[in-house]
Amino acid sequence: MVNFVLVAGARLGAWAWGEVVPYLRAAGHGVYPLTLSGLADKRGVPAGQATHVQDIVAEVERQGLRDVVLVGHSYSGIPVGQAAERIGDRLARVVFVDSSVPTDGESFVSAWPDGGAAVEASIAESGGFWPLAPAAHYDGEGLTDEQIARLVRGSTPHPGATLTEPAVLAGPLGELPATYILCVMPGAEPDDAEPDDDVAELLNSKRWRLAKMDTGHWPMFSQPRELAQILLNAAVE
Repeated sequence: MVNFVLVAGARLGAWAWGEVVPYLRAAGHGVYPLTLSGLADKRGVPAGQATHVQDIVAEVERQGLRDVVLVGHSYSGIPVGQAAERIGDRLARVVFVDSSVPTDGESFVSAWPDGGAAVEASIAESGGFWPLAPAAHYDGEGLTDEQIARLVRGSTPHPGATLTEPAVLAGPLGELPATYILCVMPGAEPDDAEPDDDVAELLNSKRWRLAKMDTGHWPMFSQPRELAQILLNAAVE
């Protein structure tokens, strides 16, 4: 038995894992979907990058969890990667679901082509929050109209500081036992079918594994059963 701590990406909360949780629990594991500060049912709570890291560490400690598989989707790979370092021998594995990975001193938006300028401007114009994405943002990601509607309906503006403040790592991320799940829609361009350079470098580590899914960026909605199976496989690597 392991304990999965599930953290969804920007604008989302624990609710986003609703269709994945039953598969993991049916396999006999502990499952703890987590909402980060400022999102979903915790909307309005002030949050920076360090807040989100502490949210994850605190959940592990509050629940007294060991043999922890930390799972971070999209943006949440940044705080999850940092938290994985900080929970020490409680960690069994960290899983990055089509996510960013933290780099010491760099933020979520640092690697964006414009250095995050557009996101920072959007945050400034929206009272310190990254605004909601329109329904069209989810087109071409293998989602049904109903799934897109759920994403739009359940999303909340994202605390801007968490996207622009730098990650803090104590050691090389490649030393952690990790699985990276790359989501690639069928027919994607060749460049889109391979991990980004920073992830590709980490995959050179003997402790990292790569898994691929034939779907878009929100597999907890588009392919929850398949995602759960990859998480279960990762837990025993």
